[in-house]
Amino acid sequence: MQMAVTRRPLISGNWKMHHDHIEALHTVRDLGLRLKPEDVARVDVSVHPPFTDLRTAQTLVEAEGLPIALGAQHCNDHDRGAYTGEVSPQMLARLGVRYVLVGHSERRQLFAMSDELVAATLRAVIKHEMRPICCVGETEEERGAGRTEERLGAQLEAALAGLAPEVVATMVVAYEPVWAIGTGNAATAVDAEDACLFIRQRVAALVGEEAAAALRVQYGGSVNPANAADYMAEPDVDGLLVGGASLDAATFVEIVRASQPVARRH
Repeated sequence: MQMAVTRRPLISGNWKMHHDHIEALHTVRDLGLRLKPEDVARVDVSVHPPFTDLRTAQTLVEAEGLPIALGAQHCNDHDRGAYTGEVSPQMLARLGVRYVLVGHSERRQLFAMSDELVAATLRAVIKHEMRPICCVGETEEERGAGRTEERLGAQLEAALAGLAPEVVATMVVAYEPVWAIGTGNAATAVDAEDACLFIRQRVAALVGEEAAAALRVQYGGSVNPANAADYMAEPDVDGLLVGGASLDAATFVEIVRASQPVARRH
């Protein structure tokens, strides 16, 4: 899809269930010390700690003016209620959270998060003026059966149904091939581009080309400093969703810097 548009890349670090609040304090502070103005001049950076770390990270980011957006890994689709163990989008918004992962493959696989619940959660995030990072991706079995596009299309249709084009334009979609997450078997840059281009084309069919051209599409799956630039060189890859490599500040900053030479030329 060729339209005159500038998409500012987003490099996101998903800490998953790692780092207590003391470790989070040190990691965020280390990120703040290592990130230079030139590192964030053309890209956005977000970190997504566990819930127990959010207040610690928020206080540090705001007090020291760090160039990092605070993100969360998940939330409930209700503002409040008898949902023991859950965290509401309203709570996250009050903590200054700007991005929320919705429908991460681990939530779908390990916690039975359905396409319908992904859609409801995504709308709850938008309601509280945060930006959802809507995760889509296929399993190894689906990929082997040639069903990658079928699965991605179904996930996108369920997530975006009824959303206005101007809302979709502000979102982020993360393509995370389940077979590449935490396995070391990263998709090739061509694989990533093919999937991200398909996502953009399907979004165009659902809500229009203007919104699809503005939508940021990340790649996530065994990203590291050695392969980050290759992914970011692809025209439809607008950022990276980084897992294990984001736990170490120095490594994550290497990935951010590796994204710089190719940001951004649509």
